[in-house]
Amino acid sequence: MGVEGGMKCVKFLVFFFNFIFWLCGIALIALGVYVQIELSKTLQTTSSVSVSGAPIVILAVGVIVFFISFFGCCGAIKENYCMVTTFAVLLTLIFLVEIAAAIAGYVFKDKVKEIIDTEIKEEMKQYNNSDIRKALDDIQKTYLCCGASNYSDWFSVKGFEPDRVPQSCCKSGLNCTTNPTDENVYTEGCVTKIEGLMKKHIVIVAAVALGIAFFELLGIIFACCLMKGIRSGYEVM
Repeated sequence: MGVEGGMKCVKFLVFFFNFIFWLCGIALIALGVYVQIELSKTLQTTSSVSVSGAPIVILAVGVIVFFISFFGCCGAIKENYCMVTTFAVLLTLIFLVEIAAAIAGYVFKDKVKEIIDTEIKEEMKQYNNSDIRKALDDIQKTYLCCGASNYSDWFSVKGFEPDRVPQSCCKSGLNCTTNPTDENVYTEGCVTKIEGLMKKHIVIVAAVALGIAFFELLGIIFACCLMKGIRSGYEVM
């Protein structure tokens, strides 16, 4: 009876962790869609493909986790050795991919600023494009910034006269387009502002990912225990 009770508990835990993974999958899908929409608003140039890869990966992982968790729930309920084994193998692969992604993210974290800088400068060059202009104006108004490094970046942009900046660079209620100074224009560059915001969000995402990885590891352990119980022919119902 001790073994039977223990296996019932393991079966319940496998089902419980799969339900948690299922919710995590939905959360990742929603996060991927949200980040992709925000990036499409912020970075309109064709080179933004390098940045949009991140939300696509998040979305893909969310879809995979969603289906794997559903598969694991069915395997636990039906006590199907093959399904539980497949679930454990797939979950292990997801866990390894997350570890690899975390390492890659740490290695390439310094390139984030370079990518953002390139994007902002490219958008400034295409400011005459109505879509680009609207996106860049929204960025400068939202983040209270001007230019890539500072407002003087606009002085060398084609289509602008010397010592001239867009109205979106001006502090609230002021007109600085023809005479920008430190008093009437946002002095901080958009690259620094966006990078700081992204780093803040990355810390949150990393903490959440670490928590998910911990639950995944427990899920793998419990799935292996259930596999052992099913293979040994113990009654788990």
